[in-house]
Amino acid sequence: MKNQKNIYNKSFLFLILSLLSTSLVTLQTFKKVNIGDLKISGSELFSPKDVLNNSSLRFPNRLIFIKTKLLEKELKKNLSLKNVAVKRQIFPFGLKVHLDTRTPIAYGEKLINDKKILGFIDKDGIFISKQNTDEKNLVQLTIKVFGWKEKFQKVLSEIFIAIENYEFEIVKITFSPNGFLTIVEKDLKTIFLGFNSNIINHQLQIISELKNEFKKNTIPEKIDNIDLTDPNEPKIKVFKP
Repeated sequence: MKNQKNIYNKSFLFLILSLLSTSLVTLQTFKKVNIGDLKISGSELFSPKDVLNNSSLRFPNRLIFIKTKLLEKELKKNLSLKNVAVKRQIFPFGLKVHLDTRTPIAYGEKLINDKKILGFIDKDGIFISKQNTDEKNLVQLTIKVFGWKEKFQKVLSEIFIAIENYEFEIVKITFSPNGFLTIVEKDLKTIFLGFNSNIINHQLQIISELKNEFKKNTIPEKIDNIDLTDPNEPKIKVFKP
């Protein structure tokens, strides 16, 4: 009987503690979060004010009512981030926001309402505004991209992959207002690629082959431009003395 009474007392005590703990957690989740409870990690570039200015988050707000997934989506898009993780914290109380920045590999320029916006481009073809770029991620950039639009991201990504895999040096990538793609290679000069993004990998392979031929001195050194709009019929124009 004594042992059963002890077991009953311990079980009752555990139940009370569990209820108290649950109540405390519940109370904490309904507690209001203020800007001082916002903790940012992953990057020193952004402040709590940046998080507020680039999202629908407003303070004070009850912790349980904060839409973490929506906040992640807004910050990732508006701050040109690679990834965002938002977590509610009970102990210590607050809202934790972890930011992963993108690494620029090219200078970038885009037009918004006929106004030039300067920034950078990462390996996925994502445009990063200057104010959203961490200076410690800036290395020696040799590529410039003009006329960036969101619809060109995939093509840019394919070009950057090719630059890593092939032995050519692209220094300039330009999209005209109507989407015509032109690139400049260090030795092959201006190369017209045109509108058809579906053949970009074929075109990049031909550029690699032409670069190899150039190194072997089997094509003229004074190239004016190369037309690869039809990759099955490349046209090389040379300077005439």
